[in-house]
Amino acid sequence: MKFKLKPDWSQIEKAREVGIHFLEAHGLAKDLVHSLIMILSELVENSIKYGNFNNPEMEIDINLYINSNYITIEVINPVDQENAKHLIRLDKTIQWIRGYQDSFQAYVEKLKEISKKPLEDEESGLGLARIAYEGKAILDFFVLEDSLNVSAVAKY
Repeated sequence: MKFKLKPDWSQIEKAREVGIHFLEAHGLAKDLVHSLIMILSELVENSIKYGNFNNPEMEIDINLYINSNYITIEVINPVDQENAKHLIRLDKTIQWIRGYQDSFQAYVEKLKEISKKPLEDEESGLGLARIAYEGKAILDFFVLEDSLNVSAVAKY
């Protein structure tokens, strides 16, 4: 399934609704649907935060794929040179999460890190660790010309 969203915070709920309908139509268990929708929400939120939507016509592309063993959630948004710092941080974070034998360890380490930050710090950085641990998903990304594709693959 493919759909598009405007890069607006109100669109996160729309993504959730579309995702729930699609996943439930495939007969997935409620717990799994809940977990996958959390993943979708986190990825869309990051897309809105870090995408480069300098043209009002630009949108977020969302792809949901289900095969016999895996579900893939892809969120694609425009990027440019101004996003370089974010892309480097994204790469480091994904590699950091993968460096743990168990994503629970990465999640706990991220929670410890967050607990030391000042309350006014708006970026927790917990989303990707949450996807890996709570969503039991493998994260990946690639940049293609002027777009960023972030994916999460979960086994079911």
